[in-house]
Amino acid sequence: MKIVFRMRYSLLLLAAGGLALPLHAQPTQSGPPRQGAWAPIDAPTLARDYARRGEYEKAAFLFEKLKSDDQTTPAVLPDYVATLQALKRYKDAEKLLKRASKQHPDEGSYAVTLGAVYAAAGDQPAADKQYQRVVGQLTPAQVEPVAAEFQKRSLPAWAERTYLRGRELAKNNTEYAPQLIQLYTQSQEQDKLLAETLHLVERDPQQLPFVRNMLQNALHEEKDFDTLEKILVSKVQAQPDVSAYSELLLWLQVQRHDFAGALVQVRALDRRTNAQGSRVLSLAGIAQRNRDYATAIAACEYVVREYRTGPNYSIARQLLLQTREAQVRDTYPVDQAQVRALAADYSALLTELGHTPDAAPVMRQLANLYAFQLDDKPKAMSLLQEIIEMPRASVDEVDEAKTTLGDLYLLKGEPWEATLLYSQVEKAHPEAPLGYEAKLRNARLSYFAGDFKLAQSHLDILKEATTREIANDAMQLSLLIQESTAVDTLGLALKDYAAVEELVFQNKIPQAEAGLDALLRKYPGHALTDDALFLKARLQRRTGDYAAAVTTLGQITANPKYDVLSDDALFLTAEILDENLNDKPKAQALYQQLLTKYPGSIYVAEARKRFRRLRGDAVQ
Repeated sequence: MKIVFRMRYSLLLLAAGGLALPLHAQPTQSGPPRQGAWAPIDAPTLARDYARRGEYEKAAFLFEKLKSDDQTTPAVLPDYVATLQALKRYKDAEKLLKRASKQHPDEGSYAVTLGAVYAAAGDQPAADKQYQRVVGQLTPAQVEPVAAEFQKRSLPAWAERTYLRGRELAKNNTEYAPQLIQLYTQSQEQDKLLAETLHLVERDPQQLPFVRNMLQNALHEEKDFDTLEKILVSKVQAQPDVSAYSELLLWLQVQRHDFAGALVQVRALDRRTNAQGSRVLSLAGIAQRNRDYATAIAACEYVVREYRTGPNYSIARQLLLQTREAQVRDTYPVDQAQVRALAADYSALLTELGHTPDAAPVMRQLANLYAFQLDDKPKAMSLLQEIIEMPRASVDEVDEAKTTLGDLYLLKGEPWEATLLYSQVEKAHPEAPLGYEAKLRNARLSYFAGDFKLAQSHLDILKEATTREIANDAMQLSLLIQESTAVDTLGLALKDYAAVEELVFQNKIPQAEAGLDALLRKYPGHALTDDALFLKARLQRRTGDYAAAVTTLGQITANPKYDVLSDDALFLTAEILDENLNDKPKAQALYQQLLTKYPGSIYVAEARKRFRRLRGDAVQ
């Protein structure tokens, strides 16, 4: 035993002196050693290796053999101190750190580490006194490394004091604001976070994108959003000239889907920035896509009324009609008198604009109304063909008209004509949203025809599309095909379901409902059951059979097997109770249930907004 110990002791001494050792004698060597091979050994590396493996006696022995200057280098000191602490040699650690601080006076983190040694030894008053000394003696260059050391040691309060002291030294009351915001986000000190972000954005409006991003990451609780909104409303009223507050309030209201509140802010900002209605129209588009038609219409009407001679007047007129059309289409059952009135308004606008390339979007919208709502396909096709043949029409307008014309051929039951047009548009725009849209229509065409392999080949490409909406649509249809053919490899049920969806596309609602009932009887318990029930409920709502729609949706929400569509079904049930059956208490309860049960649902933002409205506590 004595011989073995002396050999190991000798090896350590040799290592400490930086001498060469055989590879098989090196503790960190991995793999089979080469006989007779020699390599230089790095004593600090060997010591750190021992320390990190918990062999502290060996590590301490090697660290002690290093030169004084080497012991206090940033590469060695942390492991040396950790070793001494592990061995409870706190006095030695203290002496080491005091010597290191003298040798490296600019290295503020060493002084922080000394405080941590006092804390580890159980002397918290000495630790606090040391930390206070560090902060009090800070130089500007030490602020960030010292704060980082405090954060590394889970001492956020001292990191905060460091940054605030650095702000005093810089004589700039926004210095270190990003770091403080990050710190408050990590420590979840929401009051300080809000105060610091608002202070920063007031002093430096250029920081608005950063502040939005940080708030979006930091705020999760409803009460935090409420607090921020109350503060911002108060600041906007007290300091109307500080546009950053209005910009931030606008952003927050859009995030919360409070488009009516956002409209108040955006009108003021639009006037202040002389945007001539463009910002108001941008909000109108967002509100329309989120089905807040009342706000979208109010926004468009504002631009039409206030900017009659401005560059956005015609755009506002068109968006107003498009929004009214979307509202009519989403109000069940569809009111044909309103559809005819809308068609008359489109025609009046078209007469005002003339049959020119600028009027092409209006002509396409009118064609859609004629085709899908008024069952006048010849008039619709005539309008679209007129766009396609316009000498000065843009390529995009012509190809959008071709895409819509393809839809009409599909409506007429002429799929070959439809795919010919879709393919032309695909070829003309291979890497653009319009081309992706045409490819998605070709995929849908193959799906309707029951050619799921061809549909899947289109969808696999579209999953990578740059347009999020198209990629999402492609992903949903792809998943439907995959899940439905996993067991039913021939896809028999899916063929029936695709035929029903084609009937819905053709606006043949009674036939589609009958097809769904037949499918549910024919394939009980199939993977498509929840999809079929959900589509059936939507069609029942579309025809005004609201009570039946709620009952159908109940079959999804009551069955744990249908978890994929459970949040969709729950939200749609609440929406029907809210908007169609006027049962506000039940709707409120269901919105709350969705927020609690499905916190990751895509419906959370809208459900929260509706719940708050029904509860009557939305921030004004």
